[in-house]
Amino acid sequence: MTFFKQFLGAAATLALSAGAALAEPAIIYDLGGKFDKSFNEAAFHGAKRWADETGGKYKELEMQSEAQREQALRKLAESGANPIVMTGFAFGDTLNQVAPDYPDTKFAIIDMVVDQPNVESVVFKEEQGSYLVGLMAGMASKTGTVGFVGGMDIPLIRKFACGYVQGVKAANPDAKVIQNMTGTTPAAWNDPVKGGEIAKAQISQGADVIYAAAGGTGIGVLQAAADGNILSIGVDSNQNYLHPGKVLTSMLKRVDTAVYNIFKEGTDIKPGIKVMGLGDDGVGVALDDNNKALVTPEMLKAVDQAKADIISGKVQVHDYMSDDSCPVK
Repeated sequence: MTFFKQFLGAAATLALSAGAALAEPAIIYDLGGKFDKSFNEAAFHGAKRWADETGGKYKELEMQSEAQREQALRKLAESGANPIVMTGFAFGDTLNQVAPDYPDTKFAIIDMVVDQPNVESVVFKEEQGSYLVGLMAGMASKTGTVGFVGGMDIPLIRKFACGYVQGVKAANPDAKVIQNMTGTTPAAWNDPVKGGEIAKAQISQGADVIYAAAGGTGIGVLQAAADGNILSIGVDSNQNYLHPGKVLTSMLKRVDTAVYNIFKEGTDIKPGIKVMGLGDDGVGVALDDNNKALVTPEMLKAVDQAKADIISGKVQVHDYMSDDSCPVK
């Protein structure tokens, strides 16, 4: 099957199949692009896994600006793509407006809830995975000071931060956690230079482990941490390989699994909210050859116990999205 590129506005490209007999699934990546080594790239790997396993084809689009959201979504719907997946909360308002105009098309959105009869909303318990990496950070830190660098200052990223702090404090109640957000606009997801600057400032304040929950911006955080000879923690995708021996772990958010399952179910996806957490491997920590020398047996034991306690309900990790007052600082 051949594909051609059609430009949206001045930049975004949409791969459309020529003469497709059957509806193909589609995915729209948020700002930062599908190779951001984080959130969007996890989504891409889920789509690619489906294609590799089934031999199927899918359409994809990379956002270049906020102004393209509605045009891009309508173009995909009118092309016959079904289902259509969006990565990121920022598609919420647009999808809420567009979905009713295409009642026969199934849509799925990740990281936002859209209440429409043809929309599946996939959200994650990021606070649970963040607790585990916070526990590891608290155990690994020699200075007693760790850092957190978020992307756009929104409740979702505060959710990561709060869970992280709770985990750090579980390991070391006296630990200090420095928290900074990169910005208040979507540009905060794709500014590795600023991410690096924030990380350097935290290092100067004594942080020796820094968790980056900032999309493409986090690449700069991990680089600055490696250059500063301290540890970092990646997010969404397994980023341990970016600086072997310098990335303590990565908080895995299985956006890849979510996209794979949506593509696999196709037009049979169910409207409503789907929540993915530790209990169904929706979040977790990355362990591989790149970080095995950093993760002690004591750390592994603590993580395994914490995971079991969270799943059983013995340990309650605060959900900032439900209550925007983080009980730990």
